[in-house]
Amino acid sequence: IGVKEGKFYLCGRKTGGKKRDSDIQKKIDHEIRMRDGACKLLAACSQRDQALEAAKSLQTCSTRIMAYMSELQRMKEAQVMQKVTRRSSDAGPMDDRLPCKGRVAVSDLRIPLMWKDTEYFKNKGELHRCAVFCLLQLGGEIFDTDMVIVDRTLTDICFDNTIVFNKASPGFELRVELYSCCSEDDYSAGSTPRKLASKLSSSLGRSAGKKLRAAMEPGPCSPVSNGGAAPLLLPVPSVLGPKYHLLAHTTLLLSHIQDSFRTHDLTISGNEECSYWLPLYGSMCCRLAAQPQCMTQPMMSGCLKVKVS
Repeated sequence: IGVKEGKFYLCGRKTGGKKRDSDIQKKIDHEIRMRDGACKLLAACSQRDQALEAAKSLQTCSTRIMAYMSELQRMKEAQVMQKVTRRSSDAGPMDDRLPCKGRVAVSDLRIPLMWKDTEYFKNKGELHRCAVFCLLQLGGEIFDTDMVIVDRTLTDICFDNTIVFNKASPGFELRVELYSCCSEDDYSAGSTPRKLASKLSSSLGRSAGKKLRAAMEPGPCSPVSNGGAAPLLLPVPSVLGPKYHLLAHTTLLLSHIQDSFRTHDLTISGNEECSYWLPLYGSMCCRLAAQPQCMTQPMMSGCLKVKVS
């Protein structure tokens, strides 16, 4: 910043659009590699908790890829509109003064449950367990919470994470998504072909069974290979294991910020027939706080001359 004839004027430079495009493309490439790694890990998992965590990572990476691609598309559209505005003959001087961005923090995230009396108080019926976690997205920033196992012994789904977004504009839209997956099935995806081979080998004999187990070992290029020969015709999907489903979501705005704990309405997806279903009360509680950058960072610096008239 400088002073000229008793008035302030701002000096700055614009970051090249190509560099921003390149940074987002690098993020997309990184998440694609992470997603591929999560797929391989999910295929090799032999324990339920491992498979649930790998599926959670897969869902998070996929969401980030979609968000980064949308952000890249928006940036390209903005660059095109900016070029059109500059070429327009009647375009006046553009005001570069924009409200500063800030930080938005979400903490004490809690989602109440509404179990039936026979399930919670009398402990009757089949014990239904689900693995749940939340994805929080604000623009190009996406964070996930820890995974929590939920059954009828819990009255609330509680997440202890404190999540901070550092690039929020005044008109931000913070989307909170709750994902759920039934955790009662056997998710040892990597060992499923081997278990089947062991059962068959016991009836085929030692020699034939050994060949069958070797044939059903996963190869480097395909889910199931036959030692370089034709693959066995088994109904093996591309990615075995658990899959998370969107159970509920909501969007938080600047108007939702208060000094205290507050309740927000949830939009619920799915129905009671889904294996990942949980009896949500229809609301979400959390603390939402914001802090403008101008409260913690200098917005202007330079020399100031005061002219006394």
